[in-house]
Amino acid sequence: MSEESLEQAVTSLDGAVSREIGELLGPVDAELARRYPGDPGTRQPVHTVYVPADLFAAETIRTWGDQALAALDEHAPDAASFAAVLGLSDGLAESVHDRVRARLAREPVDDLRVDFEDGYGLRSDAEEDAAAVHVARLISDAYRKGTAAAQMGIRMKCLEAAVRERSIRTLDVFLTTLVHGGGLPDGLVLTLPKVTYAEQVSAFVRLLEAFERTHALPAGRLAFEIQIETSQAILGSDGTATVARMIGAADGRATGLHYGTFDYSAGLGVSAAHQASDHPAADHAKAVMQVAAAGTGVRVSDGSTNVLPVGPTAQVHDAWRLHYRLTRRALARAYYQGWDMHPGHLPTRFAAVFAFYREGFEQAASRLAAYVDRIGGDVMDEPATAKALSAYLLRGVDCGALDLAEVVERTGLTRRELDGFAARGR
Repeated sequence: MSEESLEQAVTSLDGAVSREIGELLGPVDAELARRYPGDPGTRQPVHTVYVPADLFAAETIRTWGDQALAALDEHAPDAASFAAVLGLSDGLAESVHDRVRARLAREPVDDLRVDFEDGYGLRSDAEEDAAAVHVARLISDAYRKGTAAAQMGIRMKCLEAAVRERSIRTLDVFLTTLVHGGGLPDGLVLTLPKVTYAEQVSAFVRLLEAFERTHALPAGRLAFEIQIETSQAILGSDGTATVARMIGAADGRATGLHYGTFDYSAGLGVSAAHQASDHPAADHAKAVMQVAAAGTGVRVSDGSTNVLPVGPTAQVHDAWRLHYRLTRRALARAYYQGWDMHPGHLPTRFAAVFAFYREGFEQAASRLAAYVDRIGGDVMDEPATAKALSAYLLRGVDCGALDLAEVVERTGLTRRELDGFAARGR
């Protein structure tokens, strides 16, 4: 249609009205930008590996990878047997198996948290001080030597009165040792457990600010994850979603919300036999966490299973099937990270993640390409769907399930264009 044939638009309102509306909503615009910055655009770990402080050693990451590979060799030595255990299709069996083994050999752990809380227990002050120093030195050495996971850090004790001083001291010893040993690594992550009130998050922020001032670190250098393990963290006594207030109280430092399967379930009275990440109580908690975190840049992580893949082959296979099913279920619900408690969980963690992205690759890439080319098809996609499709493909690339070259070829989009559609970092 030529410009000459276009209808002439007639308006009734002058520019003053538009300016008035702009001034009225200016504070809202600023608040939206501050509270909802969107996805940070960085790689999210597919899991967090949990290791008690007294068991952590320089070779822990490599040991986990070697033990996971040994478990495959013993209980599913080839692609066909592994696929049979998990119910993978013939078309996926080789690809998933090969990628799992390669990942276990190259990078078996995405994110490692050395635990000074439940997994470590109560020790003498001298013993915990020494452990905090030792862990800090090992982590510093790992980053210096290139043997670290992409993310590493500690889970200290909570800020409840009974263990508050010990929690603060462990954090102080750990961070101070890192600073004196060469500085804070880029992949450093801290986890604050058993948070019940937003005020505890505010107090933790003050603690981190004090450390930054003491060591002349940039403001905001220290970030942390909030572990959701109590019912009060989901629903406060005043009826509000406490977890949403916690994100605000973190003042931009919160990077994740991690669901604590067993503490949360026990707090609700769920019997031990039924404490699992697919219990209705768990689904409710994570749904609230997910809504509270949406758009904030804070990422949600699922919890763990305590069913370990150990013992006879039949028992290992049962545990693998359970872990695989729970991981796939979480991925379908957009919980892209979870906690792993044992090296035997690594094969099924990566198998579930890789299968999830490889199964959906062709459809997602085709839909995105059709959206870009306005071809159409049997699904009418909108910009929000294109954003989700791009984010899905990029997650697949980031975790190693997909190769960037195959995504670029199938969609016709560059990595930068994919990032743009996914609105990463905005």
